[in-house]
Amino acid sequence: MREIKATVPLGEPPAWAVLERRLFDALDEAWRGFAARYCGPDGRLIYHGPAADRDGADDFYEAFFNWPTLYQLGGADDLLDAAKHHWEGVTTQLTELGYLVDEYERGYDWFHQGESMLLFYGICAADPRDELFRERARRFADLYLPGSANYDAAHDIIRAPHNGAGGPRYGLQWEWASYHTDLVSMRPFGLPLRDLPGIERWEDLGDPSNAARMGAAMSERIGRGDVAVNLAATSLAVNAWLYDGDDRYRDWALRYIGAWQRRAEANDGVIPDNVGPSGVVGELHGGRWYGGNYGWQWPHGLYSVGAAAAIAAVNAYLLTGDEATLAIGRDPLEAVYGRAVQAAVTETDMSISDRWLAELGDEAVKPTMLVPNRHDDTGWFDFQPPQLGLPVWLWHVSQNRGDADRLDRLRKASGYDWSTVRPFRNKEEAGHEAPWLEFLRGANPGFPEQMLSTALGQVQRRMALVGSDQADLATIHVHHWQRLNPVLTEALLQLVTGTPQVLYNGGLLPTRLAYFDADRARPGLPRDVAALVDSVRPGGTAVELVNLSLAHTRRVVVQAGQFGEDRIDRATVTQVAGDDYPGDPRAYTSPPIAHTEQEVTVDGPRLLVELPPGRRIRLDLHTTARVRTPSHQHY
Repeated sequence: MREIKATVPLGEPPAWAVLERRLFDALDEAWRGFAARYCGPDGRLIYHGPAADRDGADDFYEAFFNWPTLYQLGGADDLLDAAKHHWEGVTTQLTELGYLVDEYERGYDWFHQGESMLLFYGICAADPRDELFRERARRFADLYLPGSANYDAAHDIIRAPHNGAGGPRYGLQWEWASYHTDLVSMRPFGLPLRDLPGIERWEDLGDPSNAARMGAAMSERIGRGDVAVNLAATSLAVNAWLYDGDDRYRDWALRYIGAWQRRAEANDGVIPDNVGPSGVVGELHGGRWYGGNYGWQWPHGLYSVGAAAAIAAVNAYLLTGDEATLAIGRDPLEAVYGRAVQAAVTETDMSISDRWLAELGDEAVKPTMLVPNRHDDTGWFDFQPPQLGLPVWLWHVSQNRGDADRLDRLRKASGYDWSTVRPFRNKEEAGHEAPWLEFLRGANPGFPEQMLSTALGQVQRRMALVGSDQADLATIHVHHWQRLNPVLTEALLQLVTGTPQVLYNGGLLPTRLAYFDADRARPGLPRDVAALVDSVRPGGTAVELVNLSLAHTRRVVVQAGQFGEDRIDRATVTQVAGDDYPGDPRAYTSPPIAHTEQEVTVDGPRLLVELPPGRRIRLDLHTTARVRTPSHQHY
């Protein structure tokens, strides 16, 4: 491994570096406070309330979803063990509540299972040498391979929308056996099925007989067959494949994704959301390509279908390196972007408006690009601003000009300022893609400081909420903990690794850069070290490393690609010209610092950088993608 030494004196520490290290410190304090407040000695969450029929397991795991990611970025040494402790404690807890079989979801939809799995995927990536989690990764993935109860190889389908360790779990939760108007949280999404005689409006469900008919029809039609959100199950297979390259997992994931892509091609490029038990699109919905569970018609449309398609696209690209496999994620976006309108969020009826009011702030009153999220017999509807995480991830993995141009089109069609960093945190802990992209474009130089300050403010708010929480921890709502989780990783992923926040409904996390502490032999930045990726381009990434320590040398390994798949061909390195610093002690100032650039050959996936105290270095890494087969990495 090539080694280089930083020589440029730090001088005045850059504000971004100080804020970044402060954020690491704040997060380290925050996760400990959260665990002390809400968790029992065995790692479970303190809860003695009722368990729903099927829904809820995801909410327990989501409270810790990004903790392993923080560890991989450079969080506390004991954070990895804490994440494992809470995963195991919650898994025991959910087994007792009846949600799990052999440590895995008994059977539920992949919109929620994907959320559940983020904590697990993060642990696997952070510590691939843990044999227990490796065995779990393979065992969980085996639940979907040919020969399993869940997968129908003859028709290339997963047999039911609800699936898991118990095999296909036909029907839906008993709480929806009578789908009535008392389900007020579901009212914004309208009728699940829109072709039942005598049920034309939400208010018609106030009739008990109508509510019972709707519930029965949902169980029979929405509760059977395959659905597009099941594409997120491919992350299980890819995660297992990343351990040792077992082709069984690769082959199944590509086969399953390929089946859905062929269905999309047969539907003018729009991925259908349902396939019947006989393998026919629309079999349970009168021939309609829409109507499946978490599909285009109900409840979320693009928010769920587009996310699953993007996850599948990233997974297929990880497995093959073939850009053509990204079509399954690109095509749904083009389908809705081509039907965009210009209107203000505040003047448009949409099923999810609160998130956009928060994310756009005072600019929600301005006309902006709105795209249809859903489709029924009347056509496309439910217009909302584009969710940027989906196209950003396609660009992130491909670095393709077309994917970059798509983002540029969205920027030009937006009526709000992409440079503004607003102080919000949504469920996905995402939503700040626009100002980050503007920074990478060179149009938002203050973004690092603003984003880090915003993140610190959100941590402070979360801990204030924890400190003032008077809820009965034995009976709280199962969403309570995720609303208070004080760990934030979006800012650090963007700035430290050049990577967007993970796709929340079951995505893996192939970061552009990864780091290892060479002296502590663990993932992440060493103590006192801050990193800023300020340029991302095809075949290259530029990053600045800073050691804020006054006395300690730090050694950091920079790796191209989270899974070791890329090669650093060479690095253009900024060094100091001369050795005059710190100068004469009788002088009032240090001598001027002259910089020079040096090009070094690396020819490998990693570069070891020695950072003496108070030194900085800028690395412009020239890389070749996909030189090696991706795999989980350790040091």
